[in-house]
Amino acid sequence: MTDQLKKLTTIIMAGGKGERLFPLTRDKAKPVITFGSLYRIIDFTLSNCLNSGIRRIYVLSQYGSFSLDQHLRQAWDIMHPDLGEFIYSMPPQQIMVSRWYRGTADSIFQNLNLLEAERPRHVLILSGDHVYKLNYREMLDFHLSRGADLTVAAAMVPRVEGSSFGILKVNATGEVENFLEKPADPPGLPDNPDISLVSMGVYIFNAGVLVEEVIKDAKHKTSKHDFGGDIIPQMVGRKKVFAFNFQDPATGAPSYWRDIGLLDAYFKAHQDLLGATPTFELFDPEWPMRSRPQLLPPSKFFTSGMPVAVEDSLIASGCIIEGTVTRSILSPGVRVGPDAVVEDAILWDGVVIGPRAKVRRAIIEEGVRVPPGFSIGYDPQWDASRFHLTEDGVVVVPNNAILED
Repeated sequence: MTDQLKKLTTIIMAGGKGERLFPLTRDKAKPVITFGSLYRIIDFTLSNCLNSGIRRIYVLSQYGSFSLDQHLRQAWDIMHPDLGEFIYSMPPQQIMVSRWYRGTADSIFQNLNLLEAERPRHVLILSGDHVYKLNYREMLDFHLSRGADLTVAAAMVPRVEGSSFGILKVNATGEVENFLEKPADPPGLPDNPDISLVSMGVYIFNAGVLVEEVIKDAKHKTSKHDFGGDIIPQMVGRKKVFAFNFQDPATGAPSYWRDIGLLDAYFKAHQDLLGATPTFELFDPEWPMRSRPQLLPPSKFFTSGMPVAVEDSLIASGCIIEGTVTRSILSPGVRVGPDAVVEDAILWDGVVIGPRAKVRRAIIEEGVRVPPGFSIGYDPQWDASRFHLTEDGVVVVPNNAILED
């Protein structure tokens, strides 16, 4: 398998505008949005690569590319070019055409010169905005064993939820018979009709097939130039397309995967990190998640009046807590003042919650200072008049917000 990895080129799609995560993506790329206290979303995909033995990676950027490039330099400058290892951030080069990327397939088309230089046997295409743990070597082994032209990683979801995703209809051998984009009535699995297979946006192509398909797609004026919407549906039936079922090999249970492209999905994915048995476990010594090192002192819990209470929360380094924190995620350098209450909240770097302030069901971006006695998340009508309020009632406070009574 090591020899096969040497013949593999890995490309991470990280150029999407992330409009559905606005205002979090107002001034930064979606893949570098804070997640899980001290990580950035793209850290999960990159950690999967590192843990899978993949050390030759192109990251295709576009919107907010400086924020992404900055993070890659600060957190991922660990490769050894003299050993053939690299992580290259690639904004649109506009060599073949003079335009921005029009879709995922078009981004590959515009970078065919990379494949020409690398001449790989296989191409692994990943998304930079999903949270999961996957050994890509196992997926490559599956791809080779099936003699596939394309293998699509697929997550199992309840069939009633399948209408929100791209669905793979497969036969008993795992070969894809149809690809349906957000169907009203998703097909179930042959052996489990209540479960549907969702495309994870993780693909392994035979390199020659990929080049052939994106060139063909680029000539179609009506195409959206997207893998899910155009390339895969057109390959099914013509090429050997298989689904790699992302499940626990021991139990067959679905493995954890979340597309956090919506604010409410982003919030719910953080809740998956909490509880006595979290749905998604960050602390796996056999599959470590890497991010930018934090040069901060340990967090401090300081009583200056009312008792300090921290329950079922993730607390990063450099935090000072003098109030109450429950079911919340605190990034580095957060301060919670005396008698303040934080419940079901996500606080980014350096947020200050003033004395006696109350925050509930909120996402607060870096550097925001919540004044003493201020309340967020207790009056939906008032919150909506000042901040962004999601469909599920989560308050989003951007980093340029001026909070005054």
